[in-house]
Amino acid sequence: MPSFRLPLILTLALAAAPALAQPRQDPDWPCVQRKVPTLGYGSIWTGPDPAEAGEWGSDREAAQLARKLASRRTELREVDTLLDEFVEKAGPEEKGKRLTRVFAGVFEIVNGERSTVMNGISRYAQGQRRLAERIRDEADKVSELKDAPESDPTKVASKEVAELETKFNWDRRIFEERNQSVSYVCEVPTILEQRLGEIAKRIQARL
Repeated sequence: MPSFRLPLILTLALAAAPALAQPRQDPDWPCVQRKVPTLGYGSIWTGPDPAEAGEWGSDREAAQLARKLASRRTELREVDTLLDEFVEKAGPEEKGKRLTRVFAGVFEIVNGERSTVMNGISRYAQGQRRLAERIRDEADKVSELKDAPESDPTKVASKEVAELETKFNWDRRIFEERNQSVSYVCEVPTILEQRLGEIAKRIQARL
């Protein structure tokens, strides 16, 4: 094996190790976490059926609160105060139905954001795979040029070899840097799920 190829093979093997350590059902899903495209509210919600509470978007105050709670700019320590203020305005007779609408809104918004993130992760994985293929092609080309006999009249000048090596090294660096961020990117859907579950629990406590 040409010496030029060995660092590349080791690099790509090490970079792929976390993903290869698990069963791969979807080649476009690089995360250790199991891929669940969409969430069902039944796993986090034991309150009234949101479908029977009416369209959450038609309740202006419930919709405003839902959007505020769903935003990650709103810290969880603020959630209780916001919910208590909403319950006080809603009154005892309407609070159950309106709180259910708030949950429905939060669920729809967070679930949509989570789906967007997961689609982005899949596109990210596709880009990494294409980049890895390009790096392998570049490595093969450089190896062929370096292994060609000096007497070979078709051998590319050393300057062109250097340029190709520079491109190879640059692409490999990009691949490695992107791969290092995979773990963080893969945590985002889980963070959203946890936030959704915590908000659902606090809403249910007020039903």
